[in-house]
Amino acid sequence: MNREVFAAVSEALEKGEPAALVTIVSTTGSTPQRVGAKMLVYSDGRMVGTIGGGCYENDAFWKAREAIANRKPLLLHYELSDDFAQETGLICGGQMDVYIEPIEPSPELYIVGAGHVGFHLARVAHEVGFRVHIVDDREKFANGERFPDAVEVVVDDIPAWLERTSLPAHAYVVVVTRGHTNDLEAMRALASRDLRYLGLIGSRAKVARIYDELMKDGRAIADRLERVHAPIGLDIGAVTPQEIAVSILAELIAVKHGKENPASLRWTPSTLKSDVSGLKSQVSSLK
Repeated sequence: MNREVFAAVSEALEKGEPAALVTIVSTTGSTPQRVGAKMLVYSDGRMVGTIGGGCYENDAFWKAREAIANRKPLLLHYELSDDFAQETGLICGGQMDVYIEPIEPSPELYIVGAGHVGFHLARVAHEVGFRVHIVDDREKFANGERFPDAVEVVVDDIPAWLERTSLPAHAYVVVVTRGHTNDLEAMRALASRDLRYLGLIGSRAKVARIYDELMKDGRAIADRLERVHAPIGLDIGAVTPQEIAVSILAELIAVKHGKENPASLRWTPSTLKSDVSGLKSQVSSLK
């Protein structure tokens, strides 16, 4: 049975499907399954394998789906003479500990823009385990020679490619194109999507202009912008493209491990409203 579970884990990782591995890690007394019994639970409710059935398996199933959502492992303890067992007749008299481990594929990082920041970010992100995808409309910048470690290098019209391409929900997307227009159109294609991370490079004035344009598209977009990391990266005083790449990667790693920036350090439509009066003159000067 565990061979089937291991095969399913391998396939889930290959396909990029989030799941959780449930394993019996200790038992005392009589239990329906021995230590090491496993089942794999997918985010859509599918299951492979078993830890013995009954209400305690059902409880572990729902706890596994919670673990997938919050990406945190759990250690559960079951008394098999308690209500879980009595409801199904599995009164074995034993005890069982179950470990639930969320499994995730290698994070997919889509770098939209192959300029200086994108170039340095791709290099360092690959080193820490991100699968890097490059998207740009300039073959001079987006090519295998500049990005030898990328799993994909796309040369295409940026907004057109984004519009027709389905990105996985666990994807990290960094928008670092060469100009305001490309950034705006890329964000139009991305802002409404469910992504693990979406970040936009630029000064507060530039972000204000782009947010202002996007919010004209409706309240739904404005709500989504609350989740965008902009200006992008941790505030470490980065100046050069190399330093900016490091600040972005640090933020990506923080999100990956559930250590995101405090909301106060991110600029959202809510903070935009409070700052807009002070930015009016800056925005006007850029038009």
